[in-house]
Amino acid sequence: MTTDAGRHHDPQVRGFASDNYAGVHPEILAAIALANGGHQIAYGEDDYTENLQKVIRGHFGPAAEAFPVFNGTGANVVSLQALTDRWGAVICAESAHINVDEGGAPERVGALKLLTVPTPDGKLTPELIDRQAYGWDDEHRAMPQVVSITQNTELGTVYTPDEIRAICDHSHERGMKVHLDGARLANAAASLDVPVRTFTSDAGVDVVSFGATKNGALFGEAVVVLNPDAVRAMKHVRKLSMQLASKMRFVSVQLEALLAGDLWLRNGRHANAMAQRLAEGVRAVDGVEILHPVQANAVFARLPHDVTQRLQKRFRFYFWDEAAGDVRWMCSYDTTEDDVDAFVLALKEELAR
Repeated sequence: MTTDAGRHHDPQVRGFASDNYAGVHPEILAAIALANGGHQIAYGEDDYTENLQKVIRGHFGPAAEAFPVFNGTGANVVSLQALTDRWGAVICAESAHINVDEGGAPERVGALKLLTVPTPDGKLTPELIDRQAYGWDDEHRAMPQVVSITQNTELGTVYTPDEIRAICDHSHERGMKVHLDGARLANAAASLDVPVRTFTSDAGVDVVSFGATKNGALFGEAVVVLNPDAVRAMKHVRKLSMQLASKMRFVSVQLEALLAGDLWLRNGRHANAMAQRLAEGVRAVDGVEILHPVQANAVFARLPHDVTQRLQKRFRFYFWDEAAGDVRWMCSYDTTEDDVDAFVLALKEELAR
């Protein structure tokens, strides 16, 4: 028995649950089609992956090297494994994606210990790092070897270049390396309005997990090594972590489509602008409290539980902390002003009930 393939969703429906919900940007779909046809060497020896290295170095500096992978969790696990010994540990914010949203993969697959620190805004500081940065000679304690930060953070806040530089200097002075989870790096660069290397390679970051899927790609991210002396056997770690794509050209061409021009920044700027519009629309509404500065494409708010449940029937979004009534609203590269305005109107209607 066969069935005809067809569209099974309404393409006009959008929500505010995640930038992962958005479809693929048309320019990226066109790039994938361009890379199709004929034969190319597998496992990263193709022309597209080779050219990607030039594009990456243009953004991150002459020492940068990109290792395309399938997804963000894979990028983080590969990065952290290549930066640590078997007895190593990673210091991160308690709210970090590697701690909260990766199913224990860094610890179960990467076989490393996460040393978490509570933060009020998702951002680490040298002082907060020092809460876990000790005991290097204590065989009873996992050895702190890496500090992992997220840019922008899981709470929608953005590190300044000076803040990242201070973290890198502080970590390196203590013999630790620095990993940056950049699942939404484009949104941070758009928010800061500076070249991406300003808050990565120039600030002292050793390895970046560069995100593409949340910024319009179909699939695929990249581990970008900025300091070759900080990692060991990266290509072997990628393979044993099941992140080596045989048809890598189709990952690489998406990253190239984003980064060769300004598509990555255009998408980031638009998503950020829609989040600002959303924040402005709800800020003056009685019964809604915005919880964190809106610096990228996320808005965190608190509203009555019953209002949230009714509103979720009209627009998809998630609780962030259901007990407290906290929610998260995410904007994407394809969020429109009409989407935002319709959501704000629906929120007002539900609050008025």
